[in-house]
Amino acid sequence: MWLNVIGWTATAVFSSSYFFKEAATLRRIQAAAASAWVLYGVAIHSAPVVVANLIVVVAAIYTSLRLILNRRVGTNP
Repeated sequence: MWLNVIGWTATAVFSSSYFFKEAATLRRIQAAAASAWVLYGVAIHSAPVVVANLIVVVAAIYTSLRLILNRRVGTNP
């Protein structure tokens, strides 16, 4: 039961990211959703789910931080 809750929550969080216009916010929400998918993948012992979503987490955090830093410096990506 709780595995379904994690999976559906991850799906809902990821889907909600499309309602945000700011790129950094969208990426943070996608990182949170991918983190939930990582938890789900660990719980079901699925390396492909874990690895794929770890890649998404790292990419989302990296690009989100890059956008924030570029705004502070005053440059555009």
